[in-house]
Amino acid sequence: MSVIVWSGGALRAPGEPIITATDHGLTVGDGVFETLTIRDGQPFALTRHLARLRYSAERIGLAEPDADAVRAGIAAVMEAGAGALTRLRVTVTSGQGPMSSARGDGPQTVVVTGGQAARPHVCHAVRAPWHRNERSPLAGVKSTSYGENAVMAAYARDKGADEAIVANTHGNLCEGTATNVFVEVDEEIVTPPLASGCLPGITRGLALEWAAQAGLPIRVAAPGELTMSVLDAAIEGRAHLAVTSSTRGVQHIASLDGHDLAAGRLLRKLGALFELNAERDPDPAPRRSS
Repeated sequence: MSVIVWSGGALRAPGEPIITATDHGLTVGDGVFETLTIRDGQPFALTRHLARLRYSAERIGLAEPDADAVRAGIAAVMEAGAGALTRLRVTVTSGQGPMSSARGDGPQTVVVTGGQAARPHVCHAVRAPWHRNERSPLAGVKSTSYGENAVMAAYARDKGADEAIVANTHGNLCEGTATNVFVEVDEEIVTPPLASGCLPGITRGLALEWAAQAGLPIRVAAPGELTMSVLDAAIEGRAHLAVTSSTRGVQHIASLDGHDLAAGRLLRKLGALFELNAERDPDPAPRRSS
């Protein structure tokens, strides 16, 4: 099945040109995006994803994306997919701009794509040799300026892994290239705070909310509490690790730097709880992230 494309108010042929050579999303990566998984024929957590799309746009100074247009694009792509799609992507750029970093006057470019992509069933991770800059203007933004993530993902593949875990500039645990990280240690589950520079993941937020409601011992770590040494603790069996994302759900890290890791009891419960609640509520109402 080929990719289904919507832009400019209409479905487009997969190979049809829709981005100009001077679009700032292409020339300088000046845009934001969201990736959504499809569960039981519906885009999961659509309202939360659109809220984060607005947040990302605001953070980098873009005008608020037209939510009605985005929803119309998603509906058109879903209808054309006839129940066969497994993943959606919404991309919004600042539109045409000059041959510099300065933005033009738009209008924005909005593209919705849908296709089939297998859901990853296992996570093999490595430590990235680079750091996430928690003070970057793009920290916590789902930006199309994704070059550093592409470099780290390629590094992971070269090491036989499919995810790279990265520290921030203080040496604290931050996130994966496309995931958030949860740690089971001392009979509780903790995850790095947003102050670490990590993305406010949709699955991360839901996992925190649903686990707290169910009475699981879970919390956001204090700044600096989770150093990268916790990864050594996981290799030694004194901690357990999981990653979260829209495409992975809550997923055990099966190996780190070539070392097999055991799954944590609490993290297994968190994964099962997330799947159960996701089936019950395909579009959970947004709440403020932690």
